[in-house]
Amino acid sequence: MENQWFSHELNFKKNKMKSKLDLVSFLAIASVLILDSFVSAADDLATPGSVTVQVDDLTLTSGVTDVAVEAGETVNVEVLFTADVYASNVRVKVEMEGEQMDIEDVSALFDVEANQTYRKVLKLEVPSDLDEELSEDLDLTVTIENKDYQTEEDYSLRVQRQAYKIDIKSINTPQAVDAGESFPVEVVLKNVGYNDLDDLYVTARIPSLGVERTAYFGDIVALECDEDYTSEENYGVPVDRRCNEDDADTVMGRLYLEVPEEAAAGIYNLEVEVANDDTVTSDVAQIAVDTAFSGSNVIATTLSKTVSAGEQADFSLLIVNPTNNLKVYRIVPESADGLSVTASESVIAVPAGSSKTVQVNAVADEEGEYAFNVNVLQDETLDSVVAYTLNVEGATAVTDPVVVLTIVLAIIFIVLLIVLIVLLGKKPEKSEEFGESYY
Repeated sequence: MENQWFSHELNFKKNKMKSKLDLVSFLAIASVLILDSFVSAADDLATPGSVTVQVDDLTLTSGVTDVAVEAGETVNVEVLFTADVYASNVRVKVEMEGEQMDIEDVSALFDVEANQTYRKVLKLEVPSDLDEELSEDLDLTVTIENKDYQTEEDYSLRVQRQAYKIDIKSINTPQAVDAGESFPVEVVLKNVGYNDLDDLYVTARIPSLGVERTAYFGDIVALECDEDYTSEENYGVPVDRRCNEDDADTVMGRLYLEVPEEAAAGIYNLEVEVANDDTVTSDVAQIAVDTAFSGSNVIATTLSKTVSAGEQADFSLLIVNPTNNLKVYRIVPESADGLSVTASESVIAVPAGSSKTVQVNAVADEEGEYAFNVNVLQDETLDSVVAYTLNVEGATAVTDPVVVLTIVLAIIFIVLLIVLIVLLGKKPEKSEEFGESYY
């Protein structure tokens, strides 16, 4: 019995060992197949030595940096190759690696036949992020591939800054301004060119409003430098250039524009142009103009009154000047038939940020409804029109007790005066004379 148990245990261990061997064999075969597929995928699609790459018609040499392009420009990359195999769904990919971003372009899928030559043209935008150097080398990789085959070639391009280029980093303004108001335009500039920039002028304008102002921003160097370093340490290339530690490659300046008072509310384009003898650069921002408090505000508290015939009606006209300048206004009332309208002042000067009140007086002798306007002119231009209405009723009714008492006393006085006059005017009767008679 014990021998039988030992025999079963031995068979179990043999079977377990066999399973492990089978698993190892399976993994080995799978690894070979996967490795074979990788090897197959790594097979050349293009005939060795047949790949030619040109950048803007300049031929690149593998392992050598002998072609230069300008930062920020778009270049054509032409790839010519001879196929070494028959293959479908082939594509050509071109990649350029920069410090801050990688740029690539890929062709559409196409088929190739062995021993035939193909040409594909792709486009790349050269990176412009040369912050600390005037120029540098970038890697350019060209890949010709499908799922089974691949050919890859590596090249190097020299990328250097444009000779003269200024970058407008920002244009800062208030989000909205009022008509008649001055506002600042803050501009930040950076020299991203190969050379220093001298005597820069900045012009800010709103073309649709006819507003423009120019300011001098001075000089901007291409790279900030250290006087103790060599030219190549400062600039990356052995250029002959002055070095002043106080010079900056970025400057900020401010200039002011004034929106006309008659400007309509809306969104306007604000153009900023930077120029010197070597280069001109421009950019556009937008600014909102609000007329809610522009020009003058004419406020009439009462537009209609009712009075008796012959009674004067007084209207108040408040003129507000919210601008930063003194304004002079002319008040021109319009009279109607049977209505007389006058203003307490025909010309008023309202200081900046203040207001003044004008009294408008109207009187009519006959009953009826009278409509009239008061015109407010500024610089002989109509600024505002205020429409009034005067309702005229019958004769004035006397209701004031003092007035009534005065009238009663006046009447009594007149009656007494008449009585006195009558009494004084009446002649006295002659008295009879009785004399003595003597006989």
